[in-house]
Amino acid sequence: MQMKTVAIVDYGMGNLRSVAKAVEHVAPGWQVQVTADPQAVAAAGRVVVPGQGAMPDCMRELNARGLAAAVVRAAHEKPFLGICIGLQMLFEHSEEGDVPGLGILPGQVRRFPDAEMHDAAGVRLKVPHMGWNQVRQAAAHPLWQGIADDTRFYFVHSYYVEPAAPDVIAGSTQYGIAFTSAVARANIFAVQFHPEKSATAGLRLLENFMHWNP
Repeated sequence: MQMKTVAIVDYGMGNLRSVAKAVEHVAPGWQVQVTADPQAVAAAGRVVVPGQGAMPDCMRELNARGLAAAVVRAAHEKPFLGICIGLQMLFEHSEEGDVPGLGILPGQVRRFPDAEMHDAAGVRLKVPHMGWNQVRQAAAHPLWQGIADDTRFYFVHSYYVEPAAPDVIAGSTQYGIAFTSAVARANIFAVQFHPEKSATAGLRLLENFMHWNP
């Protein structure tokens, strides 16, 4: 295993270059590989799975490129960071396209409920949820180090995860409903927001991940 290598998993979807540039910025001395090679994912010391787009496309491409097994193995064995779809794919099933996820964490991916998409004043909220919003930290975690509770991060999504086990919830956000915006279990940390688009706080989270030894 190349302990100073971090693999950014390329399955044809996601903000790969922005994520890679952000990781390079916070982790000088590390080799940052954007890769679609399952063997490179297996050899890396850390793995980041970003993603944008639709869950059915994501799962189809992950399987077609032979990356699903490598991602599952990485999520069990080494520091693992999921971003956006990279969070959603960890769960068992998604309402988007009625497709199975990787089943690493128990729970579902749900669409924001139309009937509840309004703020406290009754103003209609748009879906997708797009822009800056606060993340309420559920508990202390090494990846929250140096990041104040209720810090704002950048979101773009129409679906959210609903974990079956509340103890994996690491952060939540209010948008019509309270939804899970970060999860943590053992060597896994995954977020619905985009740290690579979230200015100083996002870079700090990525830096924390690069120093994390679960």
